[in-house]
Amino acid sequence: MGKLQSKISFYTSKYRADDPVEETGPVRAVQQHGPVHADAVTCVAALKPDLCVSGGRDKSVAVCSWRSRAVLRRFIGHEREVTKVTCALDSNRIFSASRDKTVMMWELHGTPGPSQHFPGHDLVVTGLAVSPDGSQLCTGSRDNTVCKWDTETGECLGRATISRNLVTHLCWVPGEPYIIQTSEDKTVRVWDSRGLQVAHTFPAKQHIQTCCDVSQDGQYCLSSSSGSAGEGGEATLWDLRQTRSRVREYKGHFQTTTSCVFLPRGPALAPSIATSSYDSTVKVWDRDTGGRG
Repeated sequence: MGKLQSKISFYTSKYRADDPVEETGPVRAVQQHGPVHADAVTCVAALKPDLCVSGGRDKSVAVCSWRSRAVLRRFIGHEREVTKVTCALDSNRIFSASRDKTVMMWELHGTPGPSQHFPGHDLVVTGLAVSPDGSQLCTGSRDNTVCKWDTETGECLGRATISRNLVTHLCWVPGEPYIIQTSEDKTVRVWDSRGLQVAHTFPAKQHIQTCCDVSQDGQYCLSSSSGSAGEGGEATLWDLRQTRSRVREYKGHFQTTTSCVFLPRGPALAPSIATSSYDSTVKVWDRDTGGRG
């Protein structure tokens, strides 16, 4: 009996806000693996080049390998949905935040249980950032507070509260004592971790700021905006150097832009960023021109 063979072509469609013409082109098929969580996946972070960490509504944190297509570790300890995950630069410590108002630290090669707890927020924890040396953790919450912790002892080293500062995301500036924070009050703040004080606040945007990221050279940061029906939904590039001003906006999403990230730069590639949105699209942009790739 002969072997049945077929050639399948895969196509994708892109719709631009300023051009309704449909563009089609061949793309590679996306690899799909089996379910890792028993419910929706709420967050994901890179651990190593071949490993990622994810958190879910099933209250668990999972470490997965895309090479072996296997779940290597699963951590269970939160009482409610996991909202954020992040990793220390040494790639051995994993931090997770939850709607149970706590943050936990897990050891990649340690015991199944958490190696450290960080309780203290009054509402869901919505921001996590680890210092470059892994010695300190910064957390933010919808309770309007930002806290700094010693990762070894679990001691709270500082706590700052700002009215209406409902934290949506945190990220640490590489090689610096500064932390970028986005908020539902439509602002992007730069915190000095040494005294846990606001060092700079960028001009307020028109919409809630949902996410932030910092370039590897520490010169720029990104923030993304909420939006609907074509209003808002942009990502904004900010200069973290002396000017600390808005550099550029990336407009094209029709609804809330949920996340933004600087993409790794290859030797022959222009600096790029990626954004994702409730409009079911992921867009890649040229960082310096604002054009879409």
